[in-house]
Amino acid sequence: MDKKVKVRDADETKRRLLQAAKAEFAKNGLGGARVDEISERAKANKRMLYHYFGNKDDLFQTVLEQAYLDIRNAEQKLQLDSLEPRQALETLVRFTWNYYLRNPEFITLVNSENLHRARHLKKSEAIKVASRRFVNMVAKILERGEMSGVFRPGIDAVQLNITIAAIGYYYLTNRFTGAIVYERDLMEAAALEQRLQFNIETIMRLVCRPEHF
Repeated sequence: MDKKVKVRDADETKRRLLQAAKAEFAKNGLGGARVDEISERAKANKRMLYHYFGNKDDLFQTVLEQAYLDIRNAEQKLQLDSLEPRQALETLVRFTWNYYLRNPEFITLVNSENLHRARHLKKSEAIKVASRRFVNMVAKILERGEMSGVFRPGIDAVQLNITIAAIGYYYLTNRFTGAIVYERDLMEAAALEQRLQFNIETIMRLVCRPEHF
């Protein structure tokens, strides 16, 4: 077989294995995921999984790392530096909410890793680099907003990032219990739009000077 064909076949097998692993880990967590199920989903030999990714923990780390890098790379593509500060921040809040909705497996993977006290995340230098870049991007937005007189001074970029993530993350991870407690369908289209607008308003009230809200 041609060497280029072998490389393409290997890349395609790895892609299918990662896609299958992402679905399995998102559904059952690290503890409940089964290598046999991943191999079957990917239509690949289990030996190939071990060959390309090592053991199940190593595979989970690869999937988790890719999930984090996917959202970090998508954030960079927003080109927020080209937008005025308030618009940039609103764009980020809107993006984060929509990303969670379109990629529910990201939330379940993060939940699973928190159960394991981030032992896989600790090993990833790539995620650390990407996360620092993201924090710096938000810090620059805050700095530009402060210099223009629109944002309050002294806002910590890390705290703001945590809040932006939390107001979307909590709503979605608690949507089933929330529907019972608050007696409403939290995933109805109108409810999701109402929540997005509330998230944007919350962040703007937190960051903007009163006269610019």
